[in-house]
Amino acid sequence: MFPLRDSEPSQTKPYVTIALIVLNVVAFFYEISLDDFALNNFLAQWGTVPRNFSFLDVFTSMFLHGGWMHVLGNMWFLWIFGDNIEDILGHAQYLAFYLLCGTAGGLLHVAFNAGSSVPAIGASGAISGVMGAYLIRFPRSRIHTVIFFIVFATTIEVPAYLMIGFWFAAQLFSGVGQLASAELQRGGTAWFAHVGGFLAGILLIKLMPSRPPIQIRQESQW
Repeated sequence: MFPLRDSEPSQTKPYVTIALIVLNVVAFFYEISLDDFALNNFLAQWGTVPRNFSFLDVFTSMFLHGGWMHVLGNMWFLWIFGDNIEDILGHAQYLAFYLLCGTAGGLLHVAFNAGSSVPAIGASGAISGVMGAYLIRFPRSRIHTVIFFIVFATTIEVPAYLMIGFWFAAQLFSGVGQLASAELQRGGTAWFAHVGGFLAGILLIKLMPSRPPIQIRQESQW
């Protein structure tokens, strides 16, 4: 399933979400300007390398991506779900939330890959946190979604709890499956970064003070 849009409007301009997208895209264009040797060194220096763990690298790795599909997919998910979470948290608190989720995802990835020298990069952990928060605050929002079949695709509307729940189950299942495979040692998708970010998002959205969803705010004005 691939989301196209959601049914939840936001009352504020998502300045932080837009800025995060711009920063990620600018960083990606810098990456593709490098030759292969320079790029490998750059990612080894600024990505999260579990064997040479650094909190700074956990932060910088959130703004790096491994290809066009990686960066475009992440930024699309952030655009769809991020504005609503920014709306209810406020700009500054949302930025802190985003970075904390990304950090949590990075730490869980390191915990399951302690001996790896493969750099982990991507905003997926932070964006997973945004999706976890969206699941809690907007579970019945309608997500206009593309469903792919073997030879064709169609679009349907599904509730957020179904779409995001299915997505999380796929991340968790893939991560558990990766534990028993050689892929864990040679790299691949950092599934547990997704899991860690998602769980952090669920926890943080419950702990951070936030405004109610837009429908409740509108009703309270009458």
